[in-house]
Amino acid sequence: MKLASLKHGRDGRLIVVSDDLSHYVEAGAAAPTLQAALDDWAAIEPKLAALADDLAKGAVAAQPLDPAALAAPLPRAYQWADGSAYVNHVELVRRARGAELPESFWHEPLVYQGGSDRFLGPRDAIPLVDEAWGCDMEAEVVVVTDDVPQGTTAEDARKLIRLVGLVNDVSLRNLIPGELAKGFGFYQSKPASALSPIFVTPDALGERWKDGKLHGTLHVDLNGQPFGRADAGVDMTFDFGTLIAHLAKTRSLGAGTIVGSGTVSNRDADGGTGRPVANGGLGYSCIAEVRMVETIRYGTPATPFLRHGDTVRIWMEDDCGQALFGTISQTVESI
Repeated sequence: MKLASLKHGRDGRLIVVSDDLSHYVEAGAAAPTLQAALDDWAAIEPKLAALADDLAKGAVAAQPLDPAALAAPLPRAYQWADGSAYVNHVELVRRARGAELPESFWHEPLVYQGGSDRFLGPRDAIPLVDEAWGCDMEAEVVVVTDDVPQGTTAEDARKLIRLVGLVNDVSLRNLIPGELAKGFGFYQSKPASALSPIFVTPDALGERWKDGKLHGTLHVDLNGQPFGRADAGVDMTFDFGTLIAHLAKTRSLGAGTIVGSGTVSNRDADGGTGRPVANGGLGYSCIAEVRMVETIRYGTPATPFLRHGDTVRIWMEDDCGQALFGTISQTVESI
């Protein structure tokens, strides 16, 4: 089942989308918003599933889907917790500055709590006041949970994942060092992120969803050129069940909590640092990573961060080449 939100007020208007993303039906009779559906998922999910079945059979009047009319599936959420499940990415960050990776990073996830009061829509611009801030995209996988009790195990947490999607976790790289040096975490360096237009229930992903991981190529294009083609199911040290259990160690999580994987990152075929797509590699899911590789190999980074007018596209395809979650397509704009 594929769900989305039309732009409407603060929280959007819930719709059910056809598998080929061409048409939709309004879901207001079941739940006015996606958050309302998540608040009572056990009762509302069967109604949405029946609507999706009617849509697939042509048994209900459907409207053509205009991607430009879509907000983020959850335009605002009660919680947005982003992890760093691909330790290869973390290792590269530290290697680039000559620091060793602590052994604990392989056994306990890193997470931070981001701003969830506003998510950008999949076609909204990336607002950037100052290019000197080092604006970067980060292509990631996200899941949305049901209520998660404190102390939930990783195995049980996987059963509480209700939806899967993608995110462009925008980062202002040149503001990060100063913030982290204060010892109190991210804030200014983590502006609003953009969610994929469609969220999908795990059962509808088939073999692509397995063991708490989303498997398949995560496509990232920068200014119309292939930038990243990493497999989201490879080199993921911590699956989503493990991430959620880590979050729930000391607190419960409310329905509608969004959990991010962190930047998807693969090692090269020889086990080394990744290569650009143009050189036969899988590329990168963020600019910081290619800059890290350039620093390790050549002593200094060469690839610039995002500038006004740059375009970013993020998507994942099914076996027929159809975008599973729609496409995040954004342009960096001056404000």
